[in-house]
Formats: sequence, C-alpha cells, structure tokens
Amino acid sequence: MKKSIITILSLVAFIGGFIIFYQNSPADQKMKNPPKDGQQTDNPQKWETKIDDQANVTIVVTPTDLSPQSMQWKFDIDMNTHSVELDQDPLQITTLVDDKGHVYKPISWNGAGPGGHHREGVLLFNAINPTPRLVEINIKGIGGIQERTFQWRLN
Repeated sequence: MKKSIITILSLVAFIGGFIIFYQNSPADQKMKNPPKDGQQTDNPQKWETKIDDQANVTIVVTPTDLSPQSMQWKFDIDMNTHSVELDQDPLQITTLVDDKGHVYKPISWNGAGPGGHHREGVLLFNAINPTPRLVEINIKGIGGIQERTFQWRLN
C-alpha cells in the first residue's frame, strides 16, 4: 500500500514538473501553429497562397517572386489527387494573364515530370513590365475542370 502511494505521488510530481517546465519555456521553443491566413512563411513577399479543390484534384499556387526588379516571376505549384493521373504539361496548360487581358505563356517548369498523383514545382514566366495592377494564373484541363483561376493584386 505504501509503495503504491509513493508511486502515485512520484507520477503526480513528474507530471506537475513537466507542466510547469513547459509553461515557462521560452516562446520560440514552443510549437507554433502554421499560418492560417493563407500565407507561407518562406515567402518573403508574403503573397497569398491560393487553393482550388475540385473534382478530386487540389491545386495550390503561391507566387514566390513578383517583384518589379525581377526578370522572371515565379509561382510554386502543387497538385494532389487520388483519382486521376497528373500527366499534363504545365507549360501547355498554364497561362499568366494581366489586368489588360494580355496572355503570357510560361518559359520554364522546374518540377516533377508527368504522371502520378502528386506533382510540385516552380513555374517561371518573364516578368511583365510595366507591372500590372493584378495577375492571374489559369490552369486548364486538370481533373476534367475546364479552367482554374488564381488571382493576385500587385499594387
């Protein structure tokens, strides 16, 4: 009986000490929740991440460089599904459109090749000069969806 009381008290003391230690640990050592406002922390310009989830395919697009000083604009593209093959060529199905309706084709895809259920990479476009007020990325024909549109205001 005396042994079980000592065991219980030791366990309570250990748990209490752990709680006190955790509550007093520095803030930068505690787990932080991921951002909930649609922005990625590794994106220095803080462009909003846009998500389109239709027909069992989720596409996530985040601009990583849209600065007027850049020669190329970069967009992180992430595609996920469990039902269709992602075998489309991003260079053929994606366009960048400015606020005046001018359409620009991508110049490079640096990412996973065709096929599978997950593809990610960086899509590059020549920078638009002068910088438009807004741009949109249009992706056609994935998962039977005619067109998915992702839009950002630049200034």
